[in-house]
Amino acid sequence: MSYNEIYKKWIDSDIVDENTKNELLSIKDEKEIEDRFYKDLEFGTGGLRGVIGAGTNRMNIYTVGKATQGLALYLLNNYKDQVSVSIGYDSRNMSKEFAEISSLVLCANGIKVNLFESLRPTPVVSYTTRYLGSKAGIVITASHNPKQYNGYKVYGEDGGQVTDKNAGIILECIESLKDFKDVKKITKSKAIEEGLLNIIGEDVDKTYIEKVKSLAIRKDLISKYSKELNIIYTPIHGSGNIPVRRVLKELGYSNLNVVKEQELPDGNFPTAPYPNPEDPKVFKIAMEMAKSLSPDIIFGTDPDCDRLGVVVKDSKGEYKVLSGNQTGVLLTNYILTSLKEINKMPKNGTIIKTIVTTEMVRNIAKDNNVELIDVLTGFKYIGEKIKEFEENNNKTFIFGFEESFGYLSGTFVRDKDAVIASMLVCEMALYYKKKNMSLYDALIELYNKYGFYKEGLTSIELSGKEGQEKIQKVMQELRDDLKDEIDGIKIAKKMDYKLSVEKDLTNDIETTINLPKSNVLKFILEDGSWFVVRPSGTEPKVKIYSSVVGNSLCDADNKFVKFNNTIMSIINSACGI
Repeated sequence: MSYNEIYKKWIDSDIVDENTKNELLSIKDEKEIEDRFYKDLEFGTGGLRGVIGAGTNRMNIYTVGKATQGLALYLLNNYKDQVSVSIGYDSRNMSKEFAEISSLVLCANGIKVNLFESLRPTPVVSYTTRYLGSKAGIVITASHNPKQYNGYKVYGEDGGQVTDKNAGIILECIESLKDFKDVKKITKSKAIEEGLLNIIGEDVDKTYIEKVKSLAIRKDLISKYSKELNIIYTPIHGSGNIPVRRVLKELGYSNLNVVKEQELPDGNFPTAPYPNPEDPKVFKIAMEMAKSLSPDIIFGTDPDCDRLGVVVKDSKGEYKVLSGNQTGVLLTNYILTSLKEINKMPKNGTIIKTIVTTEMVRNIAKDNNVELIDVLTGFKYIGEKIKEFEENNNKTFIFGFEESFGYLSGTFVRDKDAVIASMLVCEMALYYKKKNMSLYDALIELYNKYGFYKEGLTSIELSGKEGQEKIQKVMQELRDDLKDEIDGIKIAKKMDYKLSVEKDLTNDIETTINLPKSNVLKFILEDGSWFVVRPSGTEPKVKIYSSVVGNSLCDADNKFVKFNNTIMSIINSACGI
């Protein structure tokens, strides 16, 4: 069926409401109609994510309802006992409405729902799914995307995001629904009356907060000196405000200053159009506050409070946002050395990172006799490994992180958690403060010991049908036609995660990659630099990750600029840019 035929079907539907029809009828741009209807919004391992609006390729009550009906079929096919689902949502526009639609579709299928009374961080939903013994969890969020986006993330009963196999089965269930008439409905009052809709809140929050506080490592240090740490925090108009402040307050961090202009939830993100702590602009107000407050640490959490950005003062006295890799390296080193010092290092301890995350952490793990494991990009794969460790009882998870500002300690949550990370960063900052060091000083100390690593991410947005075709062209050209050297340095290894093949080009050896298949390519050069190219799973973008190692900060910066420029010229040429 063509996009125009599907568009007309929506206009003529007796299910689609009049406001939605009027929105569609007001569109005069044919390309806009095509983009809204040329495909269904894709359900993948991250669930759904897209621009809010009418159409099959948009986030709206109909696409959310259909996805939820598919999930209901999946759950009823796979579980015979009483099935329940825990649902939460963040501060984005339409999040509450999408959460309620999801709840009522599940209830109409006889599935009990535990729905939070108000917005909550994404990791709290992961925790709640486990805590209440639900067979699945749903959180309505688009994480750090711009305000026009929203999303729908699904957790399995372990509290981890559904990964490839189960996501594929859920997708089959969704695709079996031929019409919105197949989506079951029930009123909210009837769902409550029949005991299918349970509203949850403080009782669950309290148990989560206690679990978070239990992850503090140097409890004596915190007890004695937490009042001395001067903090600036911004929730960036999101869901982190209450839980982050509550955890820190209960641990005694009384000198906590919140950015008032960004304190309250607001799905329009008026002070931060791109509400991503990776973007230094979101910290502009906090940095202005810092001029008079002189904080020891500045940090911010994204709208669903699963990512954490940290700001430190460098050797020139200027505030700079640490990269996700830098914060991850600092936390890894702090956690491992602290556990060793207090004799609490677990047996078979393991750190997990993604394939696009810094290699600097490898030597830190080695120095502490801890194993380091790589997984595909996406925190769902870290959660999957934690589950595997528990089932096999052969490794102990210590810490996991990814370059995109995601960190996790503990196993009661199975997704990145900025509430936990906020607490650990404050503890770490306090520890170094008592040693008369800043976090920047600590980072330079690690660089001097392990090498000056420099990483970066460049994204190329390629929207619509034509954009998707260009992305596929880029991947195919790199897979088949890339030359064997970059700037005169030979490529030593090529990893093709779609074909599950690693080629050692120096020794002409081919091995199998034992990870799930994914359309990702990684190239490692003889000097230790590397780059990765992968299509985004949640946005119309191709992402390019690059890394070099230098002899100093300046050397690393210069090497990175040259290397990244070369890589981008190759990518742009393949894109036809």
